[in-house]
Amino acid sequence: MSRTLIAIGGGELKSKSTVAIDRYIASLVKKRAAPARGTALFLGTASHDSLPYFNSFRKIYTSLFDIKAEVALLTKKDVPIEHNLQKIAAADLIYVGGGDTLFMLDVWREKGIIEPVLEAYRNGTVLSGLSAGAICWFEKMYTDSARIEGGKFAVRDGLGLIKGIMTPHYDERKEFDEVSAGYPGKRYAVENDAAAVFEDEEFAFALGRGVCVDGVTVPSRASED
Repeated sequence: MSRTLIAIGGGELKSKSTVAIDRYIASLVKKRAAPARGTALFLGTASHDSLPYFNSFRKIYTSLFDIKAEVALLTKKDVPIEHNLQKIAAADLIYVGGGDTLFMLDVWREKGIIEPVLEAYRNGTVLSGLSAGAICWFEKMYTDSARIEGGKFAVRDGLGLIKGIMTPHYDERKEFDEVSAGYPGKRYAVENDAAAVFEDEEFAFALGRGVCVDGVTVPSRASED
């Protein structure tokens, strides 16, 4: 069974700036779920489970694409973890929202959901995420979470699912070229409203203009642009 991960560099669900990418993701969900209706699970941990953020997600995936939208609330003490684990196992898509990456990963470790999410991915659930939800899957991530904590932009360890280092919001973080120059592995830089698509943990193609691999801009896949 093939495995797919879509790393979105940034953008706004509310303003539909990533809708072309969302349409491609929705097509994968429908293919996986057919003939049943697909289910998309939103993980908004990085935004402290912002419900307005989830509502924006639901308006895209349910209203536009007729995919059932669920949410896993990991920062709410009154939500049993078993309830969220059931949602993870049942999802055709797990979509991780943006926000504070380091906070998100700390919560995921505390709640014990990293392995269940990766197990779902290995079983064919599509993984996707924007900003924090994009960089978390990589070996190394160039993140502003350190700045949120009072420090500077920094390279931190990610989950290691995808080999290499990544930055989102590349159009706003061109210093990444210098920061990552000595990195021995693959270097991925993704601008807002663009996405890098990985199949079986290998880079496959770009959606939208603004995806660079090892300093080289990758043309967008025309059929999905």
